[in-house]
Amino acid sequence: MNVGVCYADSDRQLWLRMDVPEDSSVEQAILRSGILKRFPEIDLATQKVGIFGKLVKLDAPVKEGDRIEIYRPIIADPKTVRRRRIGDDDDEDDDD
Repeated sequence: MNVGVCYADSDRQLWLRMDVPEDSSVEQAILRSGILKRFPEIDLATQKVGIFGKLVKLDAPVKEGDRIEIYRPIIADPKTVRRRRIGDDDDEDDDD
């Protein structure tokens, strides 16, 4: 069965396609991919994983064509970042 495993850090990204046995779990597919050797900072005990953007547990089964995603921890609240961007845009209008 063919699946993909993907991960991105601040300056690199990787998407690996590979074959896994029919009864593989998300964790088994990640381990089989070798991605943990390329990105030693990944900690499956704390980082969330998903399939096509939906959070799943490591023991979730994978299906043909699944894209397994390993998510980085959020270091800033997205709502706060957006508010800051909107605030920055408002400041630009004041210069006129």
